[in-house]
Order: sequence, then structure tokens, then C-alpha cells
Amino acid sequence: MSQAVMTEKAVMTLEASGLTRRFGDRVAIEDVSFHVAPGETYGLLGPNGAGKTTTIRVVCGLLAPDAGEVTVAGLPVAATATEAKARIGYVPQEVSLYPDLTARENLRFFGRLYRLRGQELRDRVEEVLELIGLADRGDDRVESYSGGMKRRLNIGASLLHRPELLVLDEPTVGVDPQSRHAIMESIANLGTAGMAVLYTTHYMEEAERLCDRVGVIDHGHLVAEGTRRELVARVGEKDRITLSATGSLALFAEACRRIEGIEQVDTADSSVHLIATDGRRRLAQVLAAATVTDTSVRSVEVEEPDLEAVFLHLTGTALRE
Repeated sequence: MSQAVMTEKAVMTLEASGLTRRFGDRVAIEDVSFHVAPGETYGLLGPNGAGKTTTIRVVCGLLAPDAGEVTVAGLPVAATATEAKARIGYVPQEVSLYPDLTARENLRFFGRLYRLRGQELRDRVEEVLELIGLADRGDDRVESYSGGMKRRLNIGASLLHRPELLVLDEPTVGVDPQSRHAIMESIANLGTAGMAVLYTTHYMEEAERLCDRVGVIDHGHLVAEGTRRELVARVGEKDRITLSATGSLALFAEACRRIEGIEQVDTADSSVHLIATDGRRRLAQVLAAATVTDTSVRSVEVEEPDLEAVFLHLTGTALRE
């Protein structure tokens, strides 16, 4: 996960303000606002049909909003805003490649669309093939690729012109675990290198791993946003600490109850279960209490609330429904 440094005066790569889009009588998104800083990976997390794809199509200028505005690197995004769009790399859910061409031929074609020519184009094609891990298959036709390899090449095509903002619409759907891991590694490296990334997914574990901040979208509304810890704090979820131990568990449990931030203590068989605020910060005091009460701790497990628990709390529905 990248570590974006943001201040109040920082220039955001992406600013989306009050985005609303209707399809007939159906409101797909309403008053959606968020920003993405240089080097930050921002995740739009929500179930299928929540409004994620509509949001990013508006961000990329592929759909005009009924209300609101988008700027990329300070430039307004609209259907005819070629300068702003040139700062964006867009990776749609559907693979947009020519199956009867090789990977190199596909990249050269898309590179020319981005007005790359000559040695610059040739160098950039090779750089991208290395980045996505397909240099050894660059002369193979895309029709011979696995689904995961096609998606990696799809991402590569969007990187040829070195965009300031990379927008990915659920890029790991339907791929094998190995390709999924490779895609996520590539995206993490891009954020570290300073590129702003807008990433939509309905997989909680991807957002946990990749995103500096997350916006939870449901029924077209951005219902919450922040870091994982901020979102968890907002809904009041607590950490759970389980200790496997022997000795005077009753005395140990009583000592734990006196530790600030420990809100509940239970014992069962050879285990002590704690519910705590910011559990990892309490561990030193908990282990000190074990020493004082002559309790031998064999193992400690800290279970922190995740984004799926947050989403369920905010929307009342499971993440993948």
C-alpha cells in the first residue's frame, strides 16, 4: 500500500464533486464526491450494481454527469476535454484487445493512439511488458493467453502514455489466483511510484491490501470514506484478542479488566478472550498482567475488524450480495 502525503493545500490528481447521473427514472449515482492525491490508491468498495462503474465512467469522461464536476490534474473532464483525458489511463472490466495480434502489436497500436512514435514507442512497449510480467510472451498472439494474462496486458495498454491517474474497474474479476496476485502487485508498485490510482472492487481483501483510503458506495451514494482504521472507528467496531494460557486465568482476567481500553473479558477452558479498543496497543500491558498473575501465555491472536464488517454495518447487506 502506498503512503500518500496529503495536506490541505496539496493539489489532488482527481477531484470529483457532487456527481449525479440518471438513466431515465433510475438514479445510478447521486451527489458523489471524493478526491485522490498523487501516489494514493483510492478504492471504491461496494456490491455489484452499487454505482462503481457509473462513477468511474463519469470520472473518465465517458459519461456526462447530470450534475457535478470532475477535474484531473486541475483540468476539467468532459466529453471533448482531450487534454484532461490524456492524463488518464482507463482499464475497463471488459478486455479491450485484438486477439489475433501479439502483445507487442497490441501495445504498439495503442501506443500510436496515444501519439507515441519511433524509439519512444518501442522503448515504452518493452518497459510495459516487463512491468506486467509478459516480456517472454510478447510475440505470442493474445488469443493464446489465459484470462489473467489478457487482463494484465489490458492494464499495460493503459500505462503506455504514463498517465497521472490510473482508473481500474474490477480488474481481477474471473482471473486465476496467480494472475490476481500479479495484478495486485503491479498496482501496488504503481502507487508507490507516485501514480494516483482509482480502484473499484467488490472484494474486501483487495481493498484491504491495496488502498490507502476507501469509499463505501451503496445504491449510488457514498455512505462513508476514510482509512480502514477510520472507518472501523466510525462504526465502533472493536478488536478481539484471544490468548491461549495456563495458570490462574481468573486472576489474569481480573487484571486485564483493569487495563484501559479493555472493554470485555471472558475465560473459556484454557483461553482468555478480550474485546479492546486498538488491541495491538494493549498487548504489552496484557502480557505484563500475565506475568504478575503467574500466567503462562502460549499464543496470542489479535483479530481486527475488517472492511466487510464495516460495509455490513453501514448498509445492512453482505459485501458480495
